Amino acid sequence: MSASKVYFTDMRCPVGTSLLQKLTKLMHKAGIDAIDMESKFVAIKLHFGEPGNLSFLRPNFAKTVADLVKEKGGLPFLTDCNTLYVGRRKHALEHMTAAQENGYSPLSTGCQIIIADGLKGTDDVEVPVTGGKHFTSAKIGRAVMDADIFISLTHFKGHEMTGFGGAIKNIGMGCGSRAGKMAMHSCGKPTVDQEKCRGCKTCSHYCAQSAISFGENHKASIDHDKCVGCGRCIGTCNFDAISNAVDAESTILNERMAEYAQAVLAGRPHFHISVVNQVSPCCDCHGENDAAVVPDLGIFASFDPVALDHACIDAVNAAPMIPNSALAQCEHTHNDHFTDIHPTTHWRSQLEHAQSLGMGSMDYELITI
Repeated sequence: MSASKVYFTDMRCPVGTSLLQKLTKLMHKAGIDAIDMESKFVAIKLHFGEPGNLSFLRPNFAKTVADLVKEKGGLPFLTDCNTLYVGRRKHALEHMTAAQENGYSPLSTGCQIIIADGLKGTDDVEVPVTGGKHFTSAKIGRAVMDADIFISLTHFKGHEMTGFGGAIKNIGMGCGSRAGKMAMHSCGKPTVDQEKCRGCKTCSHYCAQSAISFGENHKASIDHDKCVGCGRCIGTCNFDAISNAVDAESTILNERMAEYAQAVLAGRPHFHISVVNQVSPCCDCHGENDAAVVPDLGIFASFDPVALDHACIDAVNAAPMIPNSALAQCEHTHNDHFTDIHPTTHWRSQLEHAQSLGMGSMDYELITI
């Protein structure tokens, strides 16, 4: 497989030039105009940020991408799927409120917001995975799959489970429904917190395996012999009483994410943008963020999400650490910023597996704009 082209622009802006103008120029140079968007639905996948976290991408970046799509005759919408964990984005109402608190709205971005897997994270589509090691199909938010064209807009940062969070994670984990996220994260099955359970029996109505029963205390319990681990009960519980163990080892999690990303992208035009600024050591899913570990570097764009992630990793690893950051306080024994911060992670497995699935190439040619 030949090297893929990855385009880059730094954060320097001479007087009279804005970073958003540079982003527009970058997208054009990277070849986004080759995609026919006329009257096509275009999903722009991003992370709206957990309230309290301040390192997520500003809405201005999303507006710049949406404006270009509209100029090309496309119909853009911003999208993400609900979270598996308990937070402010676990169902669509809270998720949209969180997005609005963080500045995302039709007024600020010029397009609508659609939570792809519906109100409770149960509106998904089973999508084939070709050549998968872990899955033959993936549960993807319906609105993502209804789109004609897919664009990822990613805040590149560290991650405590996958080593880094880039385009592949934004696509794979981000587009999985709650059941899909459970399949990627867990080697086990859900359990019920008896103290939180209200005995409403809503979960049992959505269990196709009749695995949920209620005892004399009117509390739910799950028969793991019958349970198939679909995660529907997690999405339908209004009281956060049902959860799964997050027990997939880093390599397995990374490979599963890559397979979900392949399912999302296969068979339709796609384009990817990663902003490498405020590179926090952990995910934007946290309701807080630690200080950046390296200086702001710039914006990368490519048709190849594998090459894009690899280029971003190399750029971060080549950057000097910021004093007093989490990175500066680590033991530096790996010659790799991401592994130094999170030594139990294996980020390379994510890219290697994505490459083996035919999603792209780890070899890239960096073109500076």
